[in-house]
Amino acid sequence: DLQICQHRAPTCCTKKMEESYQAAVRRERTQSIQALNFELKYMIVGHITAFQEAFESLLRFAENRTSSLFETAYRPMAKEAAEPVKELFTDISLYILGAETTVESAVVRFFDSLFPLVYSRLINPGITDLSEDYTECLRLTRQDINPFGRYSKNMVTELSKSLWASRMLSQALSLGIEVINTTEHAALTKECSKALVKMQYCPHCQGLTLIRPCVGYCLNVMRGCLASVSELDAQWREYISTLEYLTNEMAASHDLEIALTGIRNSINEAILHAQLNGPQLSATVDKVCGQPKQQEGNLSSDNIVPMKEATEIQTFVMAHASLNNKRREFINYMKRSRPFYASIAERLCDGDLVMRDSSTCWNGEDVV
Repeated sequence: DLQICQHRAPTCCTKKMEESYQAAVRRERTQSIQALNFELKYMIVGHITAFQEAFESLLRFAENRTSSLFETAYRPMAKEAAEPVKELFTDISLYILGAETTVESAVVRFFDSLFPLVYSRLINPGITDLSEDYTECLRLTRQDINPFGRYSKNMVTELSKSLWASRMLSQALSLGIEVINTTEHAALTKECSKALVKMQYCPHCQGLTLIRPCVGYCLNVMRGCLASVSELDAQWREYISTLEYLTNEMAASHDLEIALTGIRNSINEAILHAQLNGPQLSATVDKVCGQPKQQEGNLSSDNIVPMKEATEIQTFVMAHASLNNKRREFINYMKRSRPFYASIAERLCDGDLVMRDSSTCWNGEDVV
């Protein structure tokens, strides 16, 4: 009653053993593909972690530089500006990691929160009662009044260009892991299971436990079994090309590192622009939001302080070099994995599975 290992000679197999062999080849094939995938997956996962650590390091560096701007140049509003600055960099981090948000919404939210502080602490430092309603009115009119000139829009443009490639790369790396995980658990057809049993275990039914399959026979069986997986070859090669394009984009003129560290300058220019246009802004705000309460003997608003340049260039250079090295190392490895899915059958038939150094091997029917 054997279905797979039928042979003219006497056999030591039963139908139940054939079923056990089918379960064994399914398990072994999954383990073999997992072993092949391991190095590739390990490299991608490792680089996802490395990129994220580098991103976080650069974001923290840029956030610290931006916070130091308020502490050194705009001390009257430094404490209250801490939260909007933190929110801005959290939003940027979430965007890079693929959250449903935009760079523009993050920057708009930041400048909407910043304007009431600039208006009440720098332009009109005598304001004593900044009610919630008045603060909200300043927030809502910020985009119409445009107190920060072109600088807020410039910041959106610069960040969007550089963060887009980082976001896409982050998503592409996650997609790579998804593809590899899916191929690991690709189901074997009944025909494939039978062919694998015939190749690997039918010799055992004749007592030939040391005979292994012939190389050509193994390749034919494996190619048939893994036809659906090897069809990924063209898409995988295209995927590697896309990764290469994205890493080149990240290293191009609109560099992530430069854009992030440039946030401090953009904010400083924006605040200086608002201060220089203080009288006109006050007149417009008075018409739209009314006049807030003032202290007796209004404090001088002439407190424009030039930005102090932070002496943290060495830290930045190291973070920049680290990210560039990781990009190069990663893309060079991924280029070598281009033929991964095209050669999967050859790699599975390599090693201990087939007989290479002997004159006899199993061809599916007999020892040859």
